[in-house]
Amino acid sequence: MAYVKEEIEAQLSTLDGWKLEEERWIARKYVFSSFMKGIAFVDEVATISEAFDHHPSIHIDYTTVMLRLTSWSEGELTALDFKTAQQYNESFEKMCGNERVK
Repeated sequence: MAYVKEEIEAQLSTLDGWKLEEERWIARKYVFSSFMKGIAFVDEVATISEAFDHHPSIHIDYTTVMLRLTSWSEGELTALDFKTAQQYNESFEKMCGNERVK
C-alpha cells in the first residue's frame, strides 16, 4: 500500500540521511574513504536487495554511492522502501562505524 505525504515525512524522520525526491523516490548519498569500500558497500546493498526482492537505483562516483528507492509495482513509496533503506543504513554503520566520511 502506497504511503501518503504525512506517512512519508514520518518515515523519513527516522532514517538518517534519506530525503524525498520528485515525490516518488527516497534517496541517500553515502561517502566512503576509498573506492573499494564503496564497492564493498554496493555488494552488501545487492545482498540486502535480493533478500527483499526490492532493488535500488545505484550510482557510483568514485567514493560516493547514491541509492534511490521507489516501489515500481505500486507506482509510489511503500513500507518496503523504508524497510530496505533502514537495512542499507545498518549495513553502512556496520561497515564504516567511526571511519565514515559522511
